[in-house]
Amino acid sequence: MSNYKTVFFTLGILQIILGASMFLPIIIQLIYSEIDSSFFGASIITIVFGTLFFLSNLDHDKKLNLQQAFLLTALSWLSIAIFGSLPFIFSNLNLSFTDSFFESMSGITTTGSTILSNLEITPKSILLWRAILQWLGGIGIIVMAITLMPIMNVGGMQLFKISSNDSSEKILPKSKEIALRLIYIYSSLTILCAFTYWIFGMSIFDSLTHSMTTIATGGFSNYNESIGYFNSIPIEIASMLFIILGSLPFIVYIKFINGNKRIFTSDIQIRTFIKIILIAIIILSIYLIFYDGTKFNLRSIFFNVISILTGTGYVNAEFDGWGSFALVLFLALMFIGGCAGSTTCGIKIFRIQILYLFISNQLKKIIYPKGVFVMKYDKNVIDNKFISSIISFIYLYFVIFFILAALLSLTGLDFVTAISGAATSISNVGPGLGNIIGPNGNFSTLPDISKWILTIGMILGRLELFAILVLFIPSFWRN
Repeated sequence: MSNYKTVFFTLGILQIILGASMFLPIIIQLIYSEIDSSFFGASIITIVFGTLFFLSNLDHDKKLNLQQAFLLTALSWLSIAIFGSLPFIFSNLNLSFTDSFFESMSGITTTGSTILSNLEITPKSILLWRAILQWLGGIGIIVMAITLMPIMNVGGMQLFKISSNDSSEKILPKSKEIALRLIYIYSSLTILCAFTYWIFGMSIFDSLTHSMTTIATGGFSNYNESIGYFNSIPIEIASMLFIILGSLPFIVYIKFINGNKRIFTSDIQIRTFIKIILIAIIILSIYLIFYDGTKFNLRSIFFNVISILTGTGYVNAEFDGWGSFALVLFLALMFIGGCAGSTTCGIKIFRIQILYLFISNQLKKIIYPKGVFVMKYDKNVIDNKFISSIISFIYLYFVIFFILAALLSLTGLDFVTAISGAATSISNVGPGLGNIIGPNGNFSTLPDISKWILTIGMILGRLELFAILVLFIPSFWRN
């Protein structure tokens, strides 16, 4: 294992950071008189393990090869989910390891699915910890997508290399500088979101936790009714705004700071993202007017379309009663997701764009068999290797989705719950559809085997499928 010292050294640092983060809920315990040893014990265990990994691998070579990069990616999320579950296990909530791990994995992957039924009476330290997990997961995936995933060639900066005349190296010379700039932007947006929520009527605690889960597009809330609990138009508008900001490629913020003031309006991915939001809102509005005019509510339509598309999972209305077409539309939006290089998951906007260009190109070849057509994305030529990787990803995405749905149905779940559960896990959305895991339910009543299937879907979706699946191919380790 000497070849993997860099991996375990990095894991040690991550565990120390995670353990240190557990001291924040301890402060909340002191403020709200929720004194117990759950977070203190969990933090000590996590820091001790992290320190052991750190000290025993100080002589690492400071470089990652391809195998190490993939292994580090998978182990990072898995280890954080395991140690992140300790506060749930040690708490007074009487949660099993399965439920604790499910909640932790849902948090760190910014999925937002929960097994907690009575959030209003849940200790505030636990509520804060859920928010911290999602916040860490959000910044983690951004940094990894832009600095580490290019090594693995599974996403991330692939897009930016295509969509910009500047390479990633020209934006900022070193990955470390990029990561630090991203953390600064991410933290600033979180603080601004928290301040906005507070101005519009949230308590300091609610504004802090909801700002974390909003920017991370995670969707964990402190209330069973989610954002709908506040019944506030300004809060919902602020939530939609910051959800969209969290769903944009964070590299555009760096470009904006570096002087490109038109990047937000010129970026082709952002423009398509906004168009999809508007088209979905228009379609759903027309449908509800003709289906049942009494259920037409533009406020609820706007909010839930943005929340579901971005994988945030906040709700402000019971959309289960909007008819079957609305549910099918929401299911489709779950798959799409937000922009690459953001906190969102799903297939991602740029892959949808590339697929559209590919299909259009194939149709042109049928009409003009002798014609030569060059595919371009934002005025840049797309090579066949990149197109193949996109098509392979989308194909594998839906294959895994159907496998997850089939496995969930075998555990006894009904059709709607199995289908939407598979979709919400691989797309990291949060609530599913139907009476059990829909906007008014949660995942607590599901069989344990179903929860484990869903956790697998969460990490697969969060890490772009290939980053996990390639680890199980023997030839990968021989090369």
